[in-house]
Amino acid sequence: MDIAVNILLTIATAATPLLIAAIGELVVERSGVLNLGVEGMMIMGAVGGFGAGYLTGSPWIGLLAAIIAGALFSLLFAVMTLSLATNQVATGLSLTLLGLGLSGMIGTSFVGQPGVRLPNLDIPGISSIPVVGRLIFGQDPVFYISIALTAAVMWFLFKTRTGLTLRSIGDSHTSAHALGIKVIRYRYLSVIFGGACAGLAGGHLSLVYTPQWVENMSAGRGWIALALVVFASWRPWRVLAGAYIFGAVWIGQLHAQAFGIPVPSQFLSSLPYLATVVVLVLISRNKRLTMMNTPASLGQPFVPDR
Repeated sequence: MDIAVNILLTIATAATPLLIAAIGELVVERSGVLNLGVEGMMIMGAVGGFGAGYLTGSPWIGLLAAIIAGALFSLLFAVMTLSLATNQVATGLSLTLLGLGLSGMIGTSFVGQPGVRLPNLDIPGISSIPVVGRLIFGQDPVFYISIALTAAVMWFLFKTRTGLTLRSIGDSHTSAHALGIKVIRYRYLSVIFGGACAGLAGGHLSLVYTPQWVENMSAGRGWIALALVVFASWRPWRVLAGAYIFGAVWIGQLHAQAFGIPVPSQFLSSLPYLATVVVLVLISRNKRLTMMNTPASLGQPFVPDR
């Protein structure tokens, strides 16, 4: 039972950064913007969070710094694509490459340094309840933030007027502009929100998942988060389910290696990425599912009339 609980705990920890980054990107894409720079924003959040936590000794300051780092990096993308109308795909890819290189340079002095870890929640008398106590009441604070964020985004997109406006921009930015909606303003706010979420996800990596700085420690999680949005067909609750499925695959291959299963370790390490490819192929075969919730203006530049 203890082994099973520990595995479930590690799955939740592995799924949390995927969920947060994917939820942020879902809001961005619902506004009609395609930001492929999630990996770059995550790694900048990771190095910013670790650096601030290490220098101040406070993981909470580190978490705040991670959010700010991701938001500022996304602001660069927003200026390029929304104000200067550059190609969103090329700009997003450039943002990822910039983030990977810049984070490596910034984090050089942090390599090998002891990190500060965000402590798990500990409620006396409740967290010690067998199984349920550790699984539900003994997680790290970012885990609860990820669940609350998913619920909040679901409510915002489908139960509020502002959320309806945001989705209408994603479906037809030209029509929304004709109705007097500030398309660029909504998209700026959406992109910054997505960047803040990616930064928070990166901060979780360096302050909770592995409390240290390792170059390229995001290890492709930003790309998996992008795939999760498509996998979920732009629905928040499906992102939640998908994040835990991918988290289970990620942790499953680690435990398989630890148990000495006679399969090449390189193949096991590739399983999360292989699963991503397989899921995308299966989804692409069902065009109805793919087109059902896809924002019609996704990736299309918008320049308001002057």
